Amino acid sequence: MDATSATAPAGSAADDRPAAPTRVGTPAAPAPVIAPAAPVPAGAPGENTARGRALHGLVIDWFQEHARDLPWRRPEAGAWGVMVSEFMLQQTPVNRVLPVYQEWLARWPRPADLAAESPGEAVRAWGRLGYPRRALRLHGAAVAIQERHGGEVPTEHAQLLALPGVGEYTAAAVASFAYGQRHPVLDTNVRRVFARALSGSQYPPNATTAAERRLARELLPDDEPTAAAWAAATMELGALVCTARSPECVRCPIAASCAWRLAGAPAHDGPPRRGQTYAGTDRQVRGKLLAVLREATEPVPQAVLDRVWHEPVQRARALDGLVSDGLVEPLAGRRYRLPR
Repeated sequence: MDATSATAPAGSAADDRPAAPTRVGTPAAPAPVIAPAAPVPAGAPGENTARGRALHGLVIDWFQEHARDLPWRRPEAGAWGVMVSEFMLQQTPVNRVLPVYQEWLARWPRPADLAAESPGEAVRAWGRLGYPRRALRLHGAAVAIQERHGGEVPTEHAQLLALPGVGEYTAAAVASFAYGQRHPVLDTNVRRVFARALSGSQYPPNATTAAERRLARELLPDDEPTAAAWAAATMELGALVCTARSPECVRCPIAASCAWRLAGAPAHDGPPRRGQTYAGTDRQVRGKLLAVLREATEPVPQAVLDRVWHEPVQRARALDGLVSDGLVEPLAGRRYRLPR
């Protein structure tokens, strides 16, 4: 996934995650049926557009009442706060991101502050968020913002997309949540809401399809403030109510017109959904190696890293991967440190 300008509420995540809200509120009253029960194919633009207009108010009104109070949604977060949150929230739950995000913004409140540090300090401050290449990419984006845009996060979608480490999702999210612009913001939470509400499927495809992107564009409200609010609201609905494992349809503002629910909530019959194993994987070994290097103030000898994991082939492969990714710098004498 977020912060908001004065005109647009922010989204909550860049990926599906089991975030536990501190307050969801009382169950919403069932919404009136606003569309036929039959699923709407992604290739029916007229129907998709009309149905989207009927959903906009219901979902945005729900969001205004039940949205979580998150720091990147507050006006003072600014565009840089939005960008930091979007990098951190990729595949990472909100509760893990919050303390790291607050420490990060206290230390580096502007892109220029982060750009002045070494990449290794960004990796060190990333802590145990996981997927630490995101720290390097965020550092690279900060350097580019300082060099190309005078230290200000650019407002144009194309300029955002040209920053290192910024893909289509992040560019759209920052443009929408920070600057209140009209862009389809299509993360896993939003894709799941659309799959259930419109297509009648329990889950979206494993990878985002062209049909999903077309559907997201067709569902966008016409005016920018409403489009930005819609992007944030659908994301929050997927994070809090239309969750992957335990959807709470009784709380959903569009339950009465949800194609999946009206079809009897059929079980997923597509390709198996990807799991996220961790124990015993190279990811775990990489994390253990980085943990030692983050704590060290001096280069770490190979012998110290060898104690991290019992299996030498896997350990060597994980260390080589960290070096290849630019997360670890090898030195003479079989010593290693975070990159400078």
